[in-house]
Amino acid sequence: MPTALESGFDWRAKWRDRLTSARAAVKHIRPGDDIYLSAGSAVPSALLDAMVAPGAVPGDHLIYHLLTLGDAPYAQDGLATQFRHNALFIGPNVRSAVTAGRADYTPVFLSEIPTLIRRGRLSIEVAVLTCTPPDQEGFLNFGTHVDLAPAVCDVVRTILVEINPQMPRVPSPYRLHVDRAAAMVECSRPLPELRHGKDKPEAQDIARHIAGLVPDGATLQLGIGGIPDGVLRYLRDRNDLGVHSEMFSDGVMELVKRGVITCRRKSLHPGKIIASFVLGSRAVYDWLDGNPLVELHPVDYTNDPVVIAQNDNMVAINTCLQIDLTGQVCSDSLGERFYSGIGGQVDFIRGAARSKGGKPIIALPSTAANGVISRIVPRLDDGAGVVTTRGDVHWVVTEHGAVNLHGLNVRERAMSLISIAHPKFRSWLLAEAKARKLVYLDQAEPPPEALRYPEELISHAKAADGTPLIIRPVKPTDESLLRELFYRLSSETIYNRFFNLRRVMPHAQLQRYCNVDHDQDVVLVATVTQNDVESIVGTASYHLDPTTGFAEIGLLIDDAWQARGVSELLRDRMIEIARRRRLKGLVAVALSSNLSLQKLIEQAEPRVETTPQGETIEMRLLLDPDGTD
Repeated sequence: MPTALESGFDWRAKWRDRLTSARAAVKHIRPGDDIYLSAGSAVPSALLDAMVAPGAVPGDHLIYHLLTLGDAPYAQDGLATQFRHNALFIGPNVRSAVTAGRADYTPVFLSEIPTLIRRGRLSIEVAVLTCTPPDQEGFLNFGTHVDLAPAVCDVVRTILVEINPQMPRVPSPYRLHVDRAAAMVECSRPLPELRHGKDKPEAQDIARHIAGLVPDGATLQLGIGGIPDGVLRYLRDRNDLGVHSEMFSDGVMELVKRGVITCRRKSLHPGKIIASFVLGSRAVYDWLDGNPLVELHPVDYTNDPVVIAQNDNMVAINTCLQIDLTGQVCSDSLGERFYSGIGGQVDFIRGAARSKGGKPIIALPSTAANGVISRIVPRLDDGAGVVTTRGDVHWVVTEHGAVNLHGLNVRERAMSLISIAHPKFRSWLLAEAKARKLVYLDQAEPPPEALRYPEELISHAKAADGTPLIIRPVKPTDESLLRELFYRLSSETIYNRFFNLRRVMPHAQLQRYCNVDHDQDVVLVATVTQNDVESIVGTASYHLDPTTGFAEIGLLIDDAWQARGVSELLRDRMIEIARRRRLKGLVAVALSSNLSLQKLIEQAEPRVETTPQGETIEMRLLLDPDGTD
């Protein structure tokens, strides 16, 4: 197809003919016309000012929009007879109007809105957009916001364009020719900026936990808010990350400059950051201008779960307002009060779930209202809407840890979520879970001293064959994993550890192993993760006798992992912790026939005193807290 220039079409004549004032441009709006406003940093502020001027438009107009920045004059109470607006995503500037009933809210997946527009389910007659000045062929670039613009421009009768030279020209296959615009207004104004304040300590901890789930080569989706953007500050040691997201902000630019985001390992659109819109500072807008690394697409492409799933190792990071103990996620309302919107959360949760190696993540602070309210609740507040269902949720992260709910039963979900709730609410949540029959009625409550999980004891290691291991303190949620470990053990391994042929490991017994006061005693587990499934392959514990300063140590290793270096790693880690806590020593008791344990202890770094005791042998590892045993 020939270009506009090759066909001899003189677009400049159309350009000159259709350039006009904002007040004249809005005269194209007819009585009862429904209007779409471009969103975010592409809000057409000059045309908006003209629209809300007295007598400028006929009236009875419904305005559709996504998240908009800056003022929203059409939402003022005094203009109710002129405009009513329908928020497809609620921002702070229109929230009070929705709450007061002066405006509507449409809960809808972002990926589905273009189809609703094209089918006429959302009937729009006028588009009011911000674009760049035309290029040499007369095409306008949608700038920072492609999102719904192609679908809207396909169906509306009238397009009014605010030409802003401060809008960056962002690479995109989608553009608008001046011939399609009924009127254009030149107006040079700074773009609205979205800035996040200083991260709160809990947000930093949440970001740190999420960063631990992001491998090298992952492709990221970042929802709106300080937490998703804050995660990027904890990814500076990663390699070859990519981005496929509905939106991004300054944090992506910073990681590109550091060489962390390269998009080289993306399985879809390698070498390209794919998004639908950008919100951020002037710095990121300047960085976008003509940047060949970035490519913007409409939301029915970027947010299509089938497209998203084509990105291997897709990590989708979204936030929510509340989650109940079964995993139902509320993201758009505070009780009956609509607060934000569905946006692209479900699109990316489902797309990442279908991605090879993907991780869908929901993040939230554990409390609200300055710590007065728990965001993890027995049941969602009355009127709260479920955005992400309990069947869709996978990873949930708070400042107190990360849990994977996918595939867990209701009891395991409740215990997992309680484990990452704020410690002061855990007793209440467990009592409520029992009252609702979500957990065992005899479920033990961890001792108060165990409410703080000792993250400082977590370490990373490798087995003798190079398999990555995590050695960490046991959690109350490890009951199922410990049960699985026990029933994988051989009779010989069980006898050597418990001095009897124990055949079963019931719930009541497992609870005693899982609920530990780590300030007094220590129980470590060595875990491996394959296909996002964690397994315990070994345990080590010590129980302190405060009267002697010695602690009795015990080790248990999965038969399939014996002679692979796991026992040595656990032994050395226990010695390190005991030394740090200034214990006098560790005591191991082994059957006389258990030569492997005797050898393991005798090869330890500290001095060992051995005392035969009939069918057993007591081995005392004498520790010097300064490490000079």
